[in-house]
Amino acid sequence: MAKPDPALLDPARYPFTCTTEPRFGDLDVNMHINNVAMACLLEDARVRFHRACGYRDLLVGKASMVASVAIEYIGEASYPECVQIACAMEHIGRTSHRLVQVVTQGGKPLVFARTVLVTVDPEGPSPLPDTFAASTTAWMLRP
Repeated sequence: MAKPDPALLDPARYPFTCTTEPRFGDLDVNMHINNVAMACLLEDARVRFHRACGYRDLLVGKASMVASVAIEYIGEASYPECVQIACAMEHIGRTSHRLVQVVTQGGKPLVFARTVLVTVDPEGPSPLPDTFAASTTAWMLRP
């Protein structure tokens, strides 16, 4: 798989960043944060991002579910140094939106992830509320 566009690896383009301390149990036999643990760190950062932007309130009685996650490992994260996970909305569609994340450690990008979330109601996929796009402008990936 090709490396992501270098412009997507610049944390300054992302409106939200959280710092997480890896646990010893997150390590593989080579003493690097293992892929499953990294996926969990990305998930946690995604939830923190959604809490910060008021995501649940923006959905106005609807919910969302992850439809796709692509994780590209471009370096190795180690223990015990903290990782920074930057998050931004990349695209907003009719029933879904795309979130991008970059994980850095010591200022070096190590992981890039792209997640597609679909808005749902009891009948299945549902259009995003009309106010969603306007309410998330500040949370979009910066140029």
